[in-house]
Amino acid sequence: MQLYSVSQLLKQENKLPEVEVKGWVRTFRANRFIALNDGSTLNNIQCVVDFESTDEALLKRITTGAALHIKGELVESQGKGQNVEILVSTIEVLGDSDPEEYPIQPKKHSFEFLRENAHLRTRTNTFSAVMRLRSTLSYAIHKYFNDNGFYYMHTPIITGSDAEGAGEMFKVTKLDAKNPPLDDNGNVDYSKDFFGKETNLTVSGQLEAETYAMSLGKVYTFGPTFRAENSNTSRHLSEFWMIEPEVAFMDLPGNMDLAEDFLKYVLNYILENNRDDLDFLEQRLINEEKTKPQAERSDMSLIEKLKFVIDNNFKRVSYTEAIDILRNSKPNKKKKFKFPISDWGADLQSEHERFLVEKHFKCPVILFDYPANIKAFYMRLNEDGKTVRAMDILFPGIGEMVGGSQREERLEVLKEKMAALDIPEEELWWYLDLRKYGTAVHSGFGLGFERLVMFVTGMTNIRDVIPYPRTPQNAEF
Repeated sequence: MQLYSVSQLLKQENKLPEVEVKGWVRTFRANRFIALNDGSTLNNIQCVVDFESTDEALLKRITTGAALHIKGELVESQGKGQNVEILVSTIEVLGDSDPEEYPIQPKKHSFEFLRENAHLRTRTNTFSAVMRLRSTLSYAIHKYFNDNGFYYMHTPIITGSDAEGAGEMFKVTKLDAKNPPLDDNGNVDYSKDFFGKETNLTVSGQLEAETYAMSLGKVYTFGPTFRAENSNTSRHLSEFWMIEPEVAFMDLPGNMDLAEDFLKYVLNYILENNRDDLDFLEQRLINEEKTKPQAERSDMSLIEKLKFVIDNNFKRVSYTEAIDILRNSKPNKKKKFKFPISDWGADLQSEHERFLVEKHFKCPVILFDYPANIKAFYMRLNEDGKTVRAMDILFPGIGEMVGGSQREERLEVLKEKMAALDIPEEELWWYLDLRKYGTAVHSGFGLGFERLVMFVTGMTNIRDVIPYPRTPQNAEF
């Protein structure tokens, strides 16, 4: 007798005289119909019990959440809702579940309640679908880079600098918090610490990835990053995953080509391989939209948003042109923007990015050549001395999805930019070395993985697309 997954059984077109399956009870109706799920698919398989010839004590143990091992015959279903079902011959209860205490009962639960029970929330349809999509997206990302000649690089999680200035960092130390060693000036003496210097959890693997790109050609990182900002919004996590490719001999237009091709590939992969999960989440969103005022409803369904990105060429627009469009737009003139656009040099907000994508161009947009003073030190300075070879990719419903740039490959220019920002050369001596020994044009971008998962699943809170969210005052599980 062969052990099948629920997914395999539901795809069977022929009767099978002997099958066995293991899973968890979603529902048990009329002492006869078990809906069993093992996580391999959104759908349950119905298992039909002959309750008259089954021990009553055993029937009482078949409760929501219980783990079962079922053997029986796979037959054509007599009822609606499924093509096949199992006529049960034997049931073994592998693990009981007290119906009085089990939190995930077959009813609607709030997302806040499910976050409090994050260890069990993937037993719901919504979260099992989200996490299967997250897994498939991860695989598609690795497959894309592998198929395109990239090498996967594991960048350090513990770092000795905050060279990017990307935000507050989590300190890594073995020093006694109550009685740390002090230097002659009364400051904490980190030379006595485990690493002999001040260290933190990384905010990005980009700088280290650049070093490998300048020898291996094409590399990418896909790993955890950390920000210690005290932000409790629906778009911020303290621990999240970043995808960061870096490519030698590639300029900004090549970087745009790579990012567009990459995004279209992974979204198309999801459409082709997780349609059941997508259809379910789309219907969930449709039902949710019905409860909103008309003005707040989305113009596109979940799958339409994915196809909007896949089927449209990304419009490439300079920051300067975008500012002119926004300054002269109706929402700006009628003061409908929360952050009015007036002067060149302003940092764009999500409302501006979405206007460009959803209302003005009606396609994904790549903005490039941003003002140097609102972008990072490592971005290549343009000949005008005011802008850098940066790019942001804007998506519908979300705004910025990708941020990247051509990196500054000229040693003297990079030194000047670091000096202007008070970044000590000795802190990044190894990064400067890349510009001394065989420097070359190179580019890359960063993509917050959870933001991509939010876009694909339609979830509106980033805490619902990562298994165990880490946020201020929350490190449960």
